[in-house]
Amino acid sequence: MKMSRIFQIGFFFSLVSVSQAVLPLVINTWSFKPATEKAWSVLRSGGSAVDAVVKGCAECEVYQCDGSVGYGGNPDETGETTLDAMIMNGDTMEVGAVGDLRRIRNAIGVARAVMEHTRHTFLVGESASIFAENMGFTAGDLTTNESFSIHRQWLNGNCQLNYRKNVSPPASKSCGPYKPSARFQDERKDRHIDIHIHDTIGMIVINQKGHVAAGTSTNGARHKIPGRVGDSPIAGAGAYADSTVGGAVATGNGDIMMRFLPSFFAVELMRQGMNPAAACETAIARIKEHVPCFFGALICANATGGYGAACNKVQGFSQFPFMIYNSELNSAIQKVVDCI
Repeated sequence: MKMSRIFQIGFFFSLVSVSQAVLPLVINTWSFKPATEKAWSVLRSGGSAVDAVVKGCAECEVYQCDGSVGYGGNPDETGETTLDAMIMNGDTMEVGAVGDLRRIRNAIGVARAVMEHTRHTFLVGESASIFAENMGFTAGDLTTNESFSIHRQWLNGNCQLNYRKNVSPPASKSCGPYKPSARFQDERKDRHIDIHIHDTIGMIVINQKGHVAAGTSTNGARHKIPGRVGDSPIAGAGAYADSTVGGAVATGNGDIMMRFLPSFFAVELMRQGMNPAAACETAIARIKEHVPCFFGALICANATGGYGAACNKVQGFSQFPFMIYNSELNSAIQKVVDCI
């Protein structure tokens, strides 16, 4: 499908899928209602859009949501849980992000500290953890009995499924240790990866004055190779915000989605006049053109409070739930979009 054709599809959807624009707005991925409610309460008490995103995502970090956010979930190959997070201020276009963060539970709080207390954008690994401790964040064990059990079961299952390819011994049959294979063959091309083993909370907040912030937090892909960082903490991939336009956040297979910067792309489509639902659908269609079977979803909101979402339909994933809260609602409401 040519890009011109994708834009045609996007503008077609813009005629049939439009939400009412109301501010302020909180919108986030998945059925993470406590996070939505927390962000809304921050707004109602006078907090900024950035405050609301950080506190909303941190709610999932504390209470673990579905296990895909925060401590005690999705261990890597060694059994350790590490965290990725980012925050973007759509007024200043500043970003703070952390990847492969160890020992610190409040990953999005550390991301904010990167944004507000350094001239950098992105800190990773052990150095990010040391920075966090220096900034006053409490260090602790991110492993729980549940994450330990997940890792033990994986080892007992001969380390299946995993993210290795073109290695010897074959990744489909062994836990390694691995070396490059003399035969270059993608052993995982036709293998099904459970869509529930990598997820993210992504949140967009727009306050009454139209200030936009967006952020993400995740513990990444289950059984990931140590050191792996997904799309969530990458500006333009996991999230993007521009108060003159709106914001977008992504969830799903970050190793695929980061290659296409879907959040940035969706915001730029809205800048050109496309409504949020159409922008999300067009960004998903762009990835789908190259990787038809990728698992992923996107939510988008424009600066006036209009919103939309889209997802790619694959086995076991035909609808995508997301949460909204705006001034017309009495509580956080779950919405569902059919995947394309």
